[in-house]
Amino acid sequence: MDDAGLYREQILRHAGPVITGRFVGFQSSYTREVKVGQPLLLAVFVAAGIAQGLVALILATLRGGGRGPRRSFKELKKGPEYLVTPLRVRDDLGQTYEVEMHGYLPVSALHRGDLVQLRTQQQKDPQLPVKVGQVLNLTTLQPLTPRVPTLWSHLGPGLLIEAVVGLVLAGLLVAAWLS
Repeated sequence: MDDAGLYREQILRHAGPVITGRFVGFQSSYTREVKVGQPLLLAVFVAAGIAQGLVALILATLRGGGRGPRRSFKELKKGPEYLVTPLRVRDDLGQTYEVEMHGYLPVSALHRGDLVQLRTQQQKDPQLPVKVGQVLNLTTLQPLTPRVPTLWSHLGPGLLIEAVVGLVLAGLLVAAWLS
């Protein structure tokens, strides 16, 4: 019986801020949720509600109907999900490092055996491997940055514009009430 099938390669998780080596490959991807700060979300939601209420009132008087359905606070509180893809890199000494890539990167950007330089940073949870901030493919000399959804992209420009309009309206109402 061959012992090669029983031997498992040791995967190193902790590494410095820069790892240089050959790209081994991607592991299975999964999603992770971005945490949303409730005080900020509540302020945006209430301010947008003021503007949406005023617009709905105007539309109801003009044409007898309102706008489409509004996303609930519960839906917004859930936060956006982003893709987490573990990837492995082998250095010149033959040591294999596993790091996490958060977000999206074109699949054609990295090929098995490419010489890469990874700029990494520690995550809040020390149990997790370091995450990749930027990948420099030294084989093609192409810098790559994974794209991650943010709180602002999750809320959307429509809700943010409504929040700004709602804050302005609330400010005007308070100023009119105080004078």
